[in-house]
Parts: sequence; C-alpha cells; structure tokens
Amino acid sequence: MKLSEYAEYDGLGLAELVRKGQVSPGELAQTAKQAIDLVNPHLNAVVEVFDDVLNDIGDLPGGAFRGVPFLIKDAVLHAEGRKCEMGSRLGKGLVLPHDSDLMARFRAAGLNTIGRTSVPEMAFNVATESLLHGPCRNPWNSGMITGGSSGGAASAVAAGIVPIAHANDGGGSTRIPASCCGLVGLKPSRGRVPIGPDAGDGLNGLGIELAVTRTVRDTAAILDAVEGPASGDPYVIPRPDKPYLDLTGRAPQKLRIAFSTVADSGADVDPEVSASVKKTAVTLASLGHDVEEAKPKIDHDSFLDATMKIWCANIANWIDQLAMVTGRPVSLETLETATLACYEKGKSLSATDLLGAFDVMNVVTRSVAPFYETYDILLTPVVALVPPPVGTYDANKPGWTAEGWVDNIFNFAAFTSLYNMTGQPAISLPLHWSSSGLPIGHQFVAQYGREDLLLQLARQLEGEVPWAARYPSCSVWKMEK
Repeated sequence: MKLSEYAEYDGLGLAELVRKGQVSPGELAQTAKQAIDLVNPHLNAVVEVFDDVLNDIGDLPGGAFRGVPFLIKDAVLHAEGRKCEMGSRLGKGLVLPHDSDLMARFRAAGLNTIGRTSVPEMAFNVATESLLHGPCRNPWNSGMITGGSSGGAASAVAAGIVPIAHANDGGGSTRIPASCCGLVGLKPSRGRVPIGPDAGDGLNGLGIELAVTRTVRDTAAILDAVEGPASGDPYVIPRPDKPYLDLTGRAPQKLRIAFSTVADSGADVDPEVSASVKKTAVTLASLGHDVEEAKPKIDHDSFLDATMKIWCANIANWIDQLAMVTGRPVSLETLETATLACYEKGKSLSATDLLGAFDVMNVVTRSVAPFYETYDILLTPVVALVPPPVGTYDANKPGWTAEGWVDNIFNFAAFTSLYNMTGQPAISLPLHWSSSGLPIGHQFVAQYGREDLLLQLARQLEGEVPWAARYPSCSVWKMEK
C-alpha cells in the first residue's frame, strides 16, 4: 500500500479494507512506520515506536478498528510492558506492569498500538514541549505550537501518520490540540469512559480520555468501542439507546444554540478567532437552528483558583509516586520550573483547601447547568489565539509560580476548562483557518450526557463545511515522493 493510498482513509475506512482482505494489519503497520519515518523528524510527535509490534502483530481482536495503526499518549493511560513517562525526566524509563481499563478497550476494538506520542511534563501545558523530548511541532507550520497536552497525538494524526490517536483532557488537552492541528477532538461527559483501575476518576473529575481523529464518524465509533463503566467504577451515567455511530447518520433536530466569543477571564480573543465563530453562528442559523448570543455566568476567580488547587494537588501526588518508584529527587534536576512550582503549591495545600475547591466545583456546576435547560448547545472558540510560536509557553522559564503558570496557560485556553469542572461533553471541530493558514477550532458544548447531540451536529457541520480535503504542508499527503 502506498502512503498516499493509506492516508486517504480514516480509521473505519482502513478497518473495512482489512475486513475485505484487501490489506493486512501487518501491511498497515509497516505503512504507518513509513509515515513516521517520513514526517516525524520534522514534527517530533512520536517519541517511541514499538518495533516488536511492527514485526509480530499477533492475532488482533475483531473490533470495529481491527488492524488500524494507533498511538497512545505518554500520560495517564498505560499499556502493559510499555513506558509511561509523563513527559518528565523524573519518570524517564518507567514501565507499567498492566493495562489500564481504557487501554484494554482500545485493544478489544482491534486497534494496533504501534507507539507513544509526545506530551508536556505532567500533561500540564497548552504547548507540547518538554525537556525530556523537546518541542512537538505543528504540521501546518512547524514553527508553531500543536497545543497541549495531547499535542503529539494531534500532530501525528494531522500529518497522516495514523488516522486516530489516544488523547485525554483535564483542562482542554484534547480540544486545544485538535483546534491547533485541524482535527476533531471530543471530551466526553465525566464517567463516560473508564480510566481505572488505578484511579476512580481523573484529576478528581476534571480529566477524561478518548482520542483525536480526522472524521466525526471515527470519533463516534471509538466512543462506541470504549464507553461504559468498568468494574468498580464510582458511578454509572446513562448510556446511549443506540450506537453513537448510528446516531450520527441522522440530522439533528432544530437546536437552540447560544454562542459567545467573550472569555470569562477577560482574556483578549484574536479578532480572527472571534470573527470565525460568528461565521459559524451564521452557518448554524442557515441550517435551521435558533441561534443567539448568550453564555452562562460564573465567578471566574473562584473557579480558576479551584482548578489550580485540584491540578496542583494531583501533580504533587503524581510526582511523589514517580519519585518513589524511580528513586529520583524532586528538584530542578528532574522537573521543569513551572512543574516544580505546581508541586510545591500542591504540597502546601491542606485537606480543607482541597475540599473547598470541591465546594467551588459544585457551585460552578450548579451555576452552569441551568443554562443548558434553555439552550441545547453553546458555541465558543476553543482557544483565544491562533497557534503562536513554539516556545511561547515555556514551562522551564525561571520564576514561575503556580498561580502565574495557571494564569498564563488558561489565558490561551480561555474557553475549555470550565467544562472539565462541570463534566459536560464538549467537542472541537476544525471549521475555519486563519489568514496565515493555521486551523481555528470551534468548541461546542452540550448538556451532561448528550454526546449524541454534539456528534449529530458535528456530522451536519462536517457535511456543510468539510475539512477532510485540507492537508498540512508537513504531512504524508504533501511530502510523499
């Protein structure tokens, strides 16, 4: 199979070729390796290739994605016998002894995991740059950031290395790189996708996992493959009546859609970003939806303070665990400046500080939920700016405090983290490009548990404003000879 042929298919398309016997999983794996060899030297998206899998795939399960090459993010999710370094010198070389629940479901879906993708340290940055592996670069312009923290995954999918890659999201980490790299990135509802057995919920409820893709149908199908509680999960949410992939075949009903380009933080939003969202609002109205400008109201200062405390407490816990397992010191020898500052902040928090943050989480969630009784969907930007240059969000710059770092990264990610706190599903769609040729993703948010509405609307917009034929300059499509 030629690289150009391989890259024309999404994940379900490749799986269909395998089912029909037109290509073997081994041939797909070798083609994906060719793609890595071609574009990864320019992007630094893939930090490890599992050569043993390339040479001996074994008998893959007969799931929806049987034989499709796949990459896992180097954070949170882990695979038996594979490294999970959290993008940090502190965790360098760490190998996990068992699959997480989600990894087991990815395997059951038939995905063939061929490597790991780059992340920022502790997955706490809006750019994917680390001292351990260096910066990951954007296929649309290699001088610009990919977003974070799933930037390696997004860069790899946007460049055509694989059609789908694992991602997770504790403050926008799926949606931000999807926006920066021109992909579909869904953050499901809290509790929709299992992350055990090592934790009940990620980041005390802020974090959830899935993937980045190039097509809405791949997103729907991968959600079908992994959704639902695992044994011992702390709660069970209502499951869909029909597969999400089937539901995307229907046009959505007439929806009540609000839109806003105003950040709760007061952060400046690039005029190109604002204008593009307003264009999408016009498109939605032309499709028959009721559209008006509105947004929920929150106490942003208390929300951001609670977000910082939850993140810093979890980072402190992760770092203590990594230090215990690796025997390495917690210092600037093993951690970047911003990470060490967040660690120290986390260690300084009391139990009542963290419980206070959970109280704020409850207040914010109950403040936002009634908005979605009036509106079905909220449309916003994903990030406030067109992707800036690599190095803009340097976590190792001297002098960072936890508060300063959080303000810095969430001024860029000005629209995403609220929905990590409320637990609602949100999706980034690549609906516009800037005058400089960089993607501008738009975020759509629905009521808790309503991934069906998001995916139906996403599919409608995919048909109205198609993005699949847009290819970045540093990609299989443009670089194959």
